[in-house]
Amino acid sequence: MRFDVEQRFLASPAQVLAVYTDPAFYADLPDYPKVGRPRLVDRDDQGDRIIVRVHYRFTADLPSAALAVIDPAKLTWIEETVYDLVAATSTSTLLPDHYPDRLTAGARTRFLLADGTTDTTRRLIEGDLKVRMPLVGGKVEGAIVSGLREHLGDEAVEVNRRLDE
Repeated sequence: MRFDVEQRFLASPAQVLAVYTDPAFYADLPDYPKVGRPRLVDRDDQGDRIIVRVHYRFTADLPSAALAVIDPAKLTWIEETVYDLVAATSTSTLLPDHYPDRLTAGARTRFLLADGTTDTTRRLIEGDLKVRMPLVGGKVEGAIVSGLREHLGDEAVEVNRRLDE
């Protein structure tokens, strides 16, 4: 399932990237309704390239048919994001703790100045998510993408809060 999300931040792309690559940002995140509380696993600073790994747990409800083949307690993963500070882009890969043969996902993100501004960032996320499960895969994809969109909206609130500090 393809998905895209656009967010806006009242700050430059460099300032927004600084928040997303700051370990302190992840320490302050709350519990989210559909993915729990994200936990920073590690951050690897390679100069203009920073790799951030964050652990998540899917906590939303799944279609009942999916529960016959998936243990909700095992819907955990690491999101590995490689930030390119010069290009103002990132690529994210979902690394499942369980079910790696059934679940793959990734996204590409661009951090752009909004048209005609010098201090507003458009964050454009384009991704793909695939759940390989007969009969219920599409429903599970829909549930996960819905939760992802909600999470990204909540996360944007936290980024803007941090930018206002």
